[in-house]
Amino acid sequence: MPSTPRIPPLRARWWVWREPATGAAVLATGILSVGLEQTGYEVLSRIALVPACAAWLALAAGFAVQLLWERRAWGRRAGTPAALTAVAATAVLGSRFSLLGWQTLAEALLALAAVLWPGLLVVVLRHWGRRMPGAVFLACVATQGLAVLAATLAAALSTAWLAHTALVLFWLGLVFYGLALARFDPRQAVEGAGDQWVAGGALATSALAGAQLLAADSARLVLWNDDDRGVLRAVTVALLVLDLCCYACLLTAELRWPRLRYDVLRWSTVFPMGMSAAAASAVSSALGVPWLKGLGEVLLWVAVAVWLMVAVAALRAVPRTVRADVRSTAPR
Repeated sequence: MPSTPRIPPLRARWWVWREPATGAAVLATGILSVGLEQTGYEVLSRIALVPACAAWLALAAGFAVQLLWERRAWGRRAGTPAALTAVAATAVLGSRFSLLGWQTLAEALLALAAVLWPGLLVVVLRHWGRRMPGAVFLACVATQGLAVLAATLAAALSTAWLAHTALVLFWLGLVFYGLALARFDPRQAVEGAGDQWVAGGALATSALAGAQLLAADSARLVLWNDDDRGVLRAVTVALLVLDLCCYACLLTAELRWPRLRYDVLRWSTVFPMGMSAAAASAVSSALGVPWLKGLGEVLLWVAVAVWLMVAVAALRAVPRTVRADVRSTAPR
């Protein structure tokens, strides 16, 4: 009896971007758009937003199609830590739209990310093990991404409950970071294919969330007393310092043990670099530290350069990936 054909080759081509790890590409491009806006490059920021939105739509379509046609495969992928990039990427795009003044769209993306977050998080946590790669920190990144978007909208809409919700998510994200750190394999700094950078990216996202919470406080929307604000300031600065130290260590490891072969996980190198730049700029604005603005801009252009290199490598790999997909989905 002949085997039932799998997904047709044409549909397989549409799914070149289907792997959950590729959500990091959306996250990387989206955070670069945020960073470019922070540093005054509005035109470049909007240009970067276009491919980020296009990739997000492709991923969303692939997610829905796979849910309908290959639920077993969808379930396996949903259990991987990389699946949480869907939440983080959606939150980052929402934050960028909020900065554009498109608050209704930002609210819709917050609602979508909030719906996806608990279900994916529970499934991912059930599959946690020991000696895990850097993707284990995506539990923190996704949670802090929600905190960033909620705090950004709280400031834009003068909504206190959103800020308080963001604060709860901020502390919960730090708990997830500690849990992930206990399961992270330190050898990934030397052996990882790219997602080892998420260890620092999670710290950067947390620092960005702290900065947004501080920025949300104002004379119009009084959120924190002096003690609360002092704790937030101290924790946010500590997170940024830890992130920059992690950045330096991972960069040193890359130079000492270069891994030049393209891997889709390299997008998980780009987004932590972009997050570090955005966090430095946000902390500069929230705390009034001008030199951090310059550091953030330097880190931003480093992230842009790495994004270009990874994008070129990804485009070169597309024909090979498509051929592999077609072979794997051909009737046997």
